Amino acid sequence: MLSTGLVALDSTIIATAVPSVVGDLGGFSQFPWLFSIYLLTQAVTVPLYGKFADVVGRRPVMFFGIGVFLLGSVLCGSAWNMPALIAFRAVQGVGAGAVQPMSMTMVGDMYTVEERARVQGYLASVWGIAAVVGPTLGGVFSQYVSWRWIFFVNLPLGAVAAWMLARRFKEKVTRRTHTIDYAGAVLLTGGCSLMILGLLEGGVSWGWASVTSCGVFVVGAAMLAGFVLVERRAAEPILPLWVFGRRVLTGGNLSAVVVGAVMIGLSSYVPTYAQAVLGTGALLAGFVLAALSVGWPLTATFSGRLYLRVGFRDTGLTGNVILVAGTALCLLLDTRSHVWEVAAVCFLVGMGLGLMASPILVAAQSVVGWERRGVVTGINMFSRSLGSAVGAAVFGAIANATLADRFAHPPAALVGRLPKSVDASSLALTGHGDTGAPGVRAFVRDGLYGAAHHVFVALVVVAALGVAALLLMPRRIDRTAGDDRGAASPVPGECSSSETMADPGETGKLI
Repeated sequence: MLSTGLVALDSTIIATAVPSVVGDLGGFSQFPWLFSIYLLTQAVTVPLYGKFADVVGRRPVMFFGIGVFLLGSVLCGSAWNMPALIAFRAVQGVGAGAVQPMSMTMVGDMYTVEERARVQGYLASVWGIAAVVGPTLGGVFSQYVSWRWIFFVNLPLGAVAAWMLARRFKEKVTRRTHTIDYAGAVLLTGGCSLMILGLLEGGVSWGWASVTSCGVFVVGAAMLAGFVLVERRAAEPILPLWVFGRRVLTGGNLSAVVVGAVMIGLSSYVPTYAQAVLGTGALLAGFVLAALSVGWPLTATFSGRLYLRVGFRDTGLTGNVILVAGTALCLLLDTRSHVWEVAAVCFLVGMGLGLMASPILVAAQSVVGWERRGVVTGINMFSRSLGSAVGAAVFGAIANATLADRFAHPPAALVGRLPKSVDASSLALTGHGDTGAPGVRAFVRDGLYGAAHHVFVALVVVAALGVAALLLMPRRIDRTAGDDRGAASPVPGECSSSETMADPGETGKLI
């Protein structure tokens, strides 16, 4: 929970520090890269850590991730300009890529299927706490101390997490000779990086049909095709292709993509909608979004009882239906909506995500043994991060296209009065539109509402695709191939790769 808190807090605390960081370092147009580069490096490193965890154990990978994350935090707090801060955020992402999947994998090692949902609910609750504490700390540090402390605050938390893991978490790893798939790692990292880069920057830094855009996508696709060929021949592939041949894992990973996309869509545009359209402050907008993170752990904890009764897939489908309903209610939000209505919708979406995310992860962990659990957990987390990265790019393209269309066709009274060099959201948030053209701010406000509404429409479509993904999973999942208990060792917190670790009472049972 402490280790997960590092990633969770860092994901929320920076949101309210935007004005302070830009005011100190400049580079407002580059600021979105602070989020995208973090998502990118986190996504592409998750499968690598999952494989390394199955080779050397969970402890070394977790300690490495915490160390790199803390190093990135120190560097971010010491950044002297925006490009340096972006580069150091990439370092943080490399560390975060290890922390979150290792936390989930260790839970899979130490707890039974019945217990995992409850414990993963504890991990999910960390995000709920971070969603409330993060924006508050970010605002306090930015206003009264310095924005740099939003990174330095990670140091004591990371130190305590590492100390507790060193004292309490023990594991026995059977040492064997392994072959690391370096070629696959390079091709996967490079291909995913280029594809996500093309989605993030297409239509912004270069045109979609430009030579640069086509080149990025062609080279990225070629590297991913080469990755598939390499994995078919690799002795120990970094992302084994057998994962895509199992309906449980394929359906679960596609569902994780949906979870990541919906999360980033709401996280990115609900605060903008609340501030720019409804006129709330930054802290209140953060608390509105926190309702999502509060709903998630509540249903994630309850999901353990439900999937033992109705199965993994049907529990996930129940959550997905709630998710579709929540995103559909987003379409009813308009310029006159109340803040509590937005919070209620976010809470409902969080409930759906909690019932959906936990069962698909536990299902994936339950059909494989210890030596493969790190891989399947890492791929599930990779799928979620990839969904967030791609979702950020797609939703951003939708919002930018909507605003570009609105600004290209302004009312006759505002022709020539709309500033071309001031960001649209800044006009609505800072009030620049009030000077010289009284109707500018209202026009921008309506434009941002239109952009957010179109993003909400896309979220409904994505949520509906999640139903199709879950239907790929079989209704009855045979757990005999995996293990039900990772805490078979009499030593608390100890797990072993050399033990069968199956619960005799559960062997052969179908859920």
